[in-house]
Amino acid sequence: MKTDVHFPTDINLLFDAIRKTIEECGRLCREQNLTDWRQSRHNIKTFKKQYRTIQSLKHSTSRDEEKRQARDNAIKQAHQCYLDQAEAFLERARATRLLLNTLPGLLLVFLGDLDGYIAHAERQVEQIRRRVIQGETIPHGEKVFSIFQPHTEWISKGKAGVPVELGLRVCVLEDLNRIILHHRVMVRETDDQVAVAMVTGAKERFPLLSLCSFDKGFHTPGNQQELKAELATVVLPKKGRLSISDRERESAPEFVAARRQHSAVESAINALGVHGLELCRDHGLDGFKRYVALAVVARNIQRLGAVVRNLAETRRGPYRKRPPVQVAA
Repeated sequence: MKTDVHFPTDINLLFDAIRKTIEECGRLCREQNLTDWRQSRHNIKTFKKQYRTIQSLKHSTSRDEEKRQARDNAIKQAHQCYLDQAEAFLERARATRLLLNTLPGLLLVFLGDLDGYIAHAERQVEQIRRRVIQGETIPHGEKVFSIFQPHTEWISKGKAGVPVELGLRVCVLEDLNRIILHHRVMVRETDDQVAVAMVTGAKERFPLLSLCSFDKGFHTPGNQQELKAELATVVLPKKGRLSISDRERESAPEFVAARRQHSAVESAINALGVHGLELCRDHGLDGFKRYVALAVVARNIQRLGAVVRNLAETRRGPYRKRPPVQVAA
């Protein structure tokens, strides 16, 4: 499920952080009748101008080494000016933060947003300096892809035309009647890490669950062993080359029958997207989980309606055409 964020780069994340820092400082100063940050809008425009300058710079593709070096130097100089402006605004923001902290009657809770934006800006300044000026590669684990939705993850599924998605993975467990029994928002988790938790969570509500079919991404030797203790039949195909015992296990009639029905879960994924599980409009991780839960409830209500309708049609029996009424002349 995607989060409602724009495509992240380190420079636009820094711009967002500085912009919100300036706006928050201006708002707090106006509420406290302080004259600081009177030109907050002008400050944002000045910083945005330098941001647009960096956006327009591209690396040279010339074969001339001197031209490529000159362009690289220009890019580094523009980034250094961008960082200098950001650090100047951060220095002012820290001073304002100390001043506001001394005012009587102003609770620290009102400064929480400002502290968060300053922390985001400091991180982005450091990462841009390391990447552009010092030539380092930033580890993936240190990156944040949205300052407004920091739980957003960079997901590469390898789909044609969709190389990257920004959001969180959601795992669903569906029964034969296409009712979703259990779901899980996977925060920094992969499929193989949630297989056992999905089954145990579903069995707490539905103890009769005895068979479950998984995708290959859920397979690990440990999952195979743990799921055997929870389920009578584990349909967990193995990735890669199969051994003789794995080939015998996956050729069993019950295993094959369950795998043939497994593709039906794709319709559930599409239906969840129709019912809101395509893009989260809510904010924060709690809002994200609430949005997912409501989408699951909406899908289950629709399926329950379809089940009730089918039962009613079964009880009525097949439709029979009435014989024509004969009227005597």
